[in-house]
Amino acid sequence: MPTRKQRRRRKKELRHEYEYVYLDEEGHEVGTDDPEEASSRRNGRRNGKGDPARAKAAAGKRPVRKVDPPSWTRVFKRAAIFAPLIFVAMGFFNHETLPAKFALTAAYTAFFIPFMYLMDRAMYRTYLRRTGNAPARGERRR
Repeated sequence: MPTRKQRRRRKKELRHEYEYVYLDEEGHEVGTDDPEEASSRRNGRRNGKGDPARAKAAAGKRPVRKVDPPSWTRVFKRAAIFAPLIFVAMGFFNHETLPAKFALTAAYTAFFIPFMYLMDRAMYRTYLRRTGNAPARGERRR
């Protein structure tokens, strides 16, 4: 997606009608014979960038990032990383006693673990569909 600056420049180019002319041997201004050539210059192809459709097709041919199958051990390791962060956040936002902060952190972490596993599973299934290795509808993997 073009940046705001690029969109403004594009709008400005379209607002102003440019007429490409050349000087002949006698010094007279002569218009271009090929209007397509002038429009290709106006469309920004003079800066070395190619056809935008070709660039989009090339971006689609990027290799798909490998996603590992979901595992509970990875989820518990991730929860062990996030639990102290949740505790610190509870310290900033909740002015309860220390045991109450620990209880809240344990509750949030316990609530967080199955959702992390479900997110990993959804990402893995999406990866399988993109690579064409999707399991059958009724098949369950363990």
